[in-house]
Amino acid sequence: MDATLNKRIMVALDVQGREEALVLAKALQGSGCWLKVGMELYAYTGPAMVQELKEMGFPIFLDLKLHDIPNTVERAIRGYVQCGADMINVHCSGGYDMMARAANAVQEAGSKLKSTPKVIGVTVLTSMSENQFKQEMGVQRQLPEHVLELAILAEKAGLDGVVASAMEASEIKRNTKDGFLIVTPGIRPAWSEAQDQARVLTPYEALAAGSTYLVVGRPITRAEDPRQALERLWIR
Repeated sequence: MDATLNKRIMVALDVQGREEALVLAKALQGSGCWLKVGMELYAYTGPAMVQELKEMGFPIFLDLKLHDIPNTVERAIRGYVQCGADMINVHCSGGYDMMARAANAVQEAGSKLKSTPKVIGVTVLTSMSENQFKQEMGVQRQLPEHVLELAILAEKAGLDGVVASAMEASEIKRNTKDGFLIVTPGIRPAWSEAQDQARVLTPYEALAAGSTYLVVGRPITRAEDPRQALERLWIR
């Protein structure tokens, strides 16, 4: 298979400890994929885990979805830049000022390092269905329209991209500048179950829709052979 496809994959290390994370990382080392460190793993291991995975040669997406008042997010994100992550995210629903200050803080803090991480914004969680979005959240506009407006606001605020379902990727791509990143969770290969994701597509469908990176968790991390599962993603 084309090894460059693996560079578009972010494997979600949604585990509770360093040892389990390292077992998965060693199985995937040299494959070309990214690793995603989310709230669960970070809660148990802290920034040292990011640094350790970086030393193994992986690009790292630090997925903590910051959402607070602008001053708090700005100050916190400066600290996260020091971890060595290649990508960090905030929630778009925090508003323009929060996103803009996060973007500026990453640029300033990153300028003192070898490379500046990308900062992206979460639009609407891929676990949320259209029905939940309207009934539980009380948002009147259509979910795809809401995602697009948040993406446009994120670009205006200076973010490098957004986290969004592949179902909204084509419209985001059409309405933002070239190079604006679209990171898509909820990816499930044809041979896998949707589990707790509501808005899902296969890897090839997501790439065709315009997604830049694809986040894949359980289909790889819970497989008997994670490396083989990564390769199987591209079986049509």
